[in-house]
Amino acid sequence: MSESLFLIEGNKKEKYESLLPQIKALIGGEEDRIANLANIAAALKEAFDFFWVGFYLVKGEELVLGPFQGPIACTRIKKGKGVCGTAWQKNETIIVADVNDFPGHIACSSLSQSEIVIPLIINEKTWGVLDIDSDKINHFDEIDKHFLEELCSNIQ
Repeated sequence: MSESLFLIEGNKKEKYESLLPQIKALIGGEEDRIANLANIAAALKEAFDFFWVGFYLVKGEELVLGPFQGPIACTRIKKGKGVCGTAWQKNETIIVADVNDFPGHIACSSLSQSEIVIPLIINEKTWGVLDIDSDKINHFDEIDKHFLEELCSNIQ
């Protein structure tokens, strides 16, 4: 296992194509889920300088804050509430170009402007979500969705 990243300059697609194999290698030999989630959050934050990157884990009928990188965050989110709770409820990725336009958005930070949330699914059951916020409007697109869903499909 390598605890360092080789970050390239380039467009978003090229960065993901370089980063994902490195993340897979980083978590490949580690069985502890929390350790892997922590390293994934750190790698994404370092590579893309996102405003906030983290995981929420399903505990009963709530998402509970897990490993993250960035400012302090909301600790618990109900199913169906905010972007994270909605992605969990629908079991699908949600991209929000402007969080101010999302009904029921939970503003953990007023600096967050756009968001992408990817459910973590094993055997058709969501066990958590990857939440990434940007301080820029309309930051996330289909490239992010494609590569982040691929990444999340490899998290056990």
